[in-house]
Amino acid sequence: MIPVTKPYLPNREKLDRYLDGIYERQWLTNNGQLVQELTRRLEEYLEVDNLLLVANGTLALQIAYRALGVSDSRSDQYPEAITTPFSFIATASSLKWDGVEPVFADIDSKTWCLNPENIEMAITHNTRAIVPVHVFGNACDVEAIDAIARKHTLKVIYDGSHAFGVKYKGGSLLEHGDAATLSFHATKLFHTGEGGAIVFKRKEDLERAKKMINFGITGPETIEELGINAKMNELQAAMGLCVLDEMEENLRARANVWQEYESALAQSLQFQAKHQALGYNYAYFPVLFENEEQTRRVLSVLKENGVLARRYFYPSLESVASLGVHPPQPVSGSISRRILCLPIFADLQKAEVQAISQYILETLER
Repeated sequence: MIPVTKPYLPNREKLDRYLDGIYERQWLTNNGQLVQELTRRLEEYLEVDNLLLVANGTLALQIAYRALGVSDSRSDQYPEAITTPFSFIATASSLKWDGVEPVFADIDSKTWCLNPENIEMAITHNTRAIVPVHVFGNACDVEAIDAIARKHTLKVIYDGSHAFGVKYKGGSLLEHGDAATLSFHATKLFHTGEGGAIVFKRKEDLERAKKMINFGITGPETIEELGINAKMNELQAAMGLCVLDEMEENLRARANVWQEYESALAQSLQFQAKHQALGYNYAYFPVLFENEEQTRRVLSVLKENGVLARRYFYPSLESVASLGVHPPQPVSGSISRRILCLPIFADLQKAEVQAISQYILETLER
């Protein structure tokens, strides 16, 4: 069976050396040596400042909302944030969980990212933030979104869960917004088993968030913030350091897989339109079919042949009952019914990519 993705497992001997150090120090959490080292190395690798490691990507979003005041309670206002319906559930559920009502604005039909033209129409006196997603590592229209945020005095928190290492106009895509969050889940391009990070624009927001991830505790007898336990531990950091050491090898292998798919399928399927100034990370390979029936048929044929593709992102989030009642988002609804992500990981073989592509092409011809 070929999975849609699988964790990249780094050199075991190197990981064992990190684990030996953990055993020697007997320091497992609370900003240990490896967490500090991983923070420094990720800031260098990603070319960002003010990076904070956390326990997972969902907590990264929630801490960002808190640190930036998006979810602060006010007697005269029920907080809202404008976000995309075409994303993993955590983008919207993290808002709802934190007492912020998600307000959906539809996506662009080509880039699949939040369409800036739809954002201003959704702004109300309750709106506090915009939460766009760099979908599949593709850059949102950051200039337009940031301009809207400045005009209406709104915070911008980019969900960059897919955007690890992505370059935009020569710099890091993660530099945009008041904060950008990352997921280091096991299936991500870069991972720590579980984990995540926040990149803040301002140092003072980072310092507030540091307090929040450790219950608000700032000293043996001092609690300065309303906090939670969102710390990354040393075991997670050890995995991350090993994966980071092998990142270039991982990227090259994934790029080869991506390019093999592109060569085989570009004439038959619609791909995501990426920004011309984007330095992509080959984290996903999504394809768009003509209709849902065709999508389901291809999904079934692939499964019959031992290939697990996945419908990222289905259903469109405005239709999820636990998120409340929202108006339909036609573009997101249409794309979510017609999209599949094909298997992509470093050791997927060329012959396997060719076979998967052939199953798809043969199904389309029927």
